[in-house]
Amino acid sequence: MAVHTELTAAEAADRLAIRELFDAYAHCADRRDAEGQMALFTADTRLAVYMDGEGGEATYVLDGREALAPIFADLNRYEATTHFNGQSTVTIDGDRATGESYTIAHHVYSEAGGRKIMIASLRYLDTFAKINQGWYFAERNLIVDWSETRPLTAPTAT
Repeated sequence: MAVHTELTAAEAADRLAIRELFDAYAHCADRRDAEGQMALFTADTRLAVYMDGEGGEATYVLDGREALAPIFADLNRYEATTHFNGQSTVTIDGDRATGESYTIAHHVYSEAGGRKIMIASLRYLDTFAKINQGWYFAERNLIVDWSETRPLTAPTAT
């Protein structure tokens, strides 16, 4: 069980700002706002994706904010997405912070004449940087813990 200490007003504000950063990332993804999503990262950011879970080699690694554009644009292949953010932990050390956060991502698309949904359980291992009073992702490691794809059926009338 974690031991909680009193937060200063500045630390509470930093924690809220980091949570808002995490939520803004999901919001931009679901709204297909690649420019907005890229703006959440430092210029020299690093993004690594581990499609086979933690412990293996990264599926791919991107260095620099501009390298993120094709990844965020790739979300356009889905008809709809919903990223639901869950628990997160953050450790702040001055103008740097680290954290782990969870997301359940839903991706709806059409294939072979039918609609499908891919659901993925994601974890992000992040390093954050505070620049000019704002928090940004300095490094993001996206880990796919599991995923499932299945037909998406319309609800039946009762």
